[in-house]
Amino acid sequence: MPSQISTQSVKELRDATGISVMQCRRALEEAEGDMKKALAILKKTSSDIAQKKGSREVKDGAVLVKIADKKAVLVSLHCETDFVARNEDFTKLLSSLADIALSGGVEKMRTQAKDLIDPIIQKTGENIQLGEVSEISGDMLGAYVHNNKIAVIVSLAGGSVELAKDIAMHIAAMKPEYITEAEITPDAKATMIEIFEKEIANVDKPAEIKKKMLEGKINTYFKEKTLLNQAFIKDGTETVGKLLENSKASIKEVKRYSI
Repeated sequence: MPSQISTQSVKELRDATGISVMQCRRALEEAEGDMKKALAILKKTSSDIAQKKGSREVKDGAVLVKIADKKAVLVSLHCETDFVARNEDFTKLLSSLADIALSGGVEKMRTQAKDLIDPIIQKTGENIQLGEVSEISGDMLGAYVHNNKIAVIVSLAGGSVELAKDIAMHIAAMKPEYITEAEITPDAKATMIEIFEKEIANVDKPAEIKKKMLEGKINTYFKEKTLLNQAFIKDGTETVGKLLENSKASIKEVKRYSI
């Protein structure tokens, strides 16, 4: 009964859990004053703890990709430290969220995420937030995850799953900003022209030579930033574009995410 719950008991439970006084009192009332039962009750209703830690910055975390039935999902989960990112409860949570997204869809997972995340916030003592969530469908899907911090999904038209995996690994390592030259915007070109013009401004060469130097720098820069023009990481003698062409394949969609 409410009258049987002492202020000291409420304080002890609040000190142990960090949950609001009202929730602690309600839990103790439901548990008829039994502290262990009250703690068990509060584990089921940990949203206040999550809210309390919600303003803390989440600079670490992990990302995971799962593929099944011509569908791939990328799910990231953010936390405060790498220690928690490697915690078993955290990694199991991330895997569960990915399973739900893969089987029931991203929106279903989002609706269930908070109820799954809040108890792990209580257990780890850190703020945990759902991060990037992506879904890609296709016949030829490949993925690569590096140290649980960088993940890439590649969907190909033609080719093979192994080729898609190889290109995903390449993208994880080489970080292209564009897939094709057509994606390079005029603004991006203008910015780099301005930067490289300053670099060669004091070069003691004729204007025509400096113009060719500028063109060379611009072409080299964007070649290195464009996936199809990059030398393939597993065979530097051919570009990714040539590799795809030889395999009668093309890029349909790419998703890269890093913590």
